Amino acid sequence: MMAHSLLEQGYQVTAINDNYEDCLKLAKIKKLNVVFGNGTRPYILEEAGAASCDIAIALTSMDEVNLVACQLCKKNFSVRKTVSLVGDPNKTDFFYKMGIDSVVCSVSTVTGIIQQQAFIDEMASIIPMEKGRIQIIEVQIHENSPAAGKRLWEIKLPKEGVVGCILRGDTTLIPKGDTHILAGDILIVITGNGNELNMIHALTGN
Repeated sequence: MMAHSLLEQGYQVTAINDNYEDCLKLAKIKKLNVVFGNGTRPYILEEAGAASCDIAIALTSMDEVNLVACQLCKKNFSVRKTVSLVGDPNKTDFFYKMGIDSVVCSVSTVTGIIQQQAFIDEMASIIPMEKGRIQIIEVQIHENSPAAGKRLWEIKLPKEGVVGCILRGDTTLIPKGDTHILAGDILIVITGNGNELNMIHALTGN
């Protein structure tokens, strides 16, 4: 569960849920703050302390609810980063245009995992994938990402990582130094353990 993972990493987490039974279950998680209510209501977000949050994540099964909740957090409470789940992959670009910082599509994610796993399987015979030493991560490039529109050699990447593959629509590219990185690209990045955040920041600014 995401809440468990974030709490274990030392984050302060507040969950908003409009199902009372779910709230009772969530309340059993140690150190998790739980608010019963609708996350699209400003007074509920205020009660949850949205104004002091660094990131808001909307994970309901309804795309429109996730969009409204994220927009309220961004515009009314100045939350720095918003993340929304979206069920319809055709809505992804619209969500970005509406100001959502990161959009996670369940359908696209499954497709990406399949593509990435195929890439990992191919690389496994070349790179010793020793536990904890090498990480392969997926990085989405957006229009406002510092890497968007640049050639690969123009991006100041940490020495501990490389861009091994680019997923661009239905095309898989093996990048060279003069390869342009475009908004919408998904980069498969190989990095040493512990340097994931530095690579993500260099590519996306986050």
